[in-house]
Amino acid sequence: MDRFSVFSSRLVTKSENFTSGHRACQGCAEALAVRHVMKALGRDTIVAMSTGCMEIISSPLPLTAWKVPWIHNAFENSSAVISGCESGMKAMMRKGRIPQKKINFVAMGGDGATADIGIGPLSGALERGHDMVYICYDNEAYMNTGIQRSSSTPYGASTTTSPAGKVSIGQHTQKKNMPQIAVAHDIPYVATACPSFPFDLIEKVKRAAEMPGGAYVHILSVCPTGWRIQPEDAIKYGRLAIDSCVFPLYEVINGKYRISYTPYKKLTVAEYLKGQGRFRHLTDKDIEKIQAKVDSDYLKILKRCEEDA
Repeated sequence: MDRFSVFSSRLVTKSENFTSGHRACQGCAEALAVRHVMKALGRDTIVAMSTGCMEIISSPLPLTAWKVPWIHNAFENSSAVISGCESGMKAMMRKGRIPQKKINFVAMGGDGATADIGIGPLSGALERGHDMVYICYDNEAYMNTGIQRSSSTPYGASTTTSPAGKVSIGQHTQKKNMPQIAVAHDIPYVATACPSFPFDLIEKVKRAAEMPGGAYVHILSVCPTGWRIQPEDAIKYGRLAIDSCVFPLYEVINGKYRISYTPYKKLTVAEYLKGQGRFRHLTDKDIEKIQAKVDSDYLKILKRCEEDA
């Protein structure tokens, strides 16, 4: 499938609801992801955001990079807060206190806030069936506080709390599969995305907001600082992750799987890992193990897509 074929005739707005002038690191793909997400959602949106990189860089008192109602939450409770907003606003609409209109209720968090600290409130919000979108910006560690490992850190990565050494490979557990955990909640929409494929990302966020009920979008957000790469290479490494099938792009609509992008030429995991300082200690044997896991996981996704075609 052509990488841009998922982009419909709907034009990308030129308006910016997440503005420039924030304090993100150079080359931050997470800030770019937020910008694309807010283009997709538009002004009729309420955002609850967990503590993390994007909260810190976007709201230095007394300034803000947000042009929509935006609530800063503790690490764990953006899902709970936005589900309360959704319930409260809909109650006021029913009582005629505010006009009936479509509002996008969106919770945002990094991989730590999503896969670790906030997974309980997220699960509860999805189980209750709130009409909301949860967006995870996955840079694969707690980057804001010093590059500590999270349960979304990939196997073999070296972080400040899972350092590689003579007796340690670094992160010794496998990355938690949050999209599949979201699918297990039987919600209407789950998708993976990456700002290296912006039109795919924008279309998926639009679809998530339009679907009634809960939706979950998991966005790979390359972090040059934590991944130990050059700032200008952030988009390249997002493409490498997807073209090597380390991070496949797919969506699950009402339980049915669909691959949204198939690489023209599937790259090896070694091509993706090369140049990332967090993986420089890996041996050929280590990389072979990672390749086998990537191949197995990707085949599972393809099988589900073929079954649902």
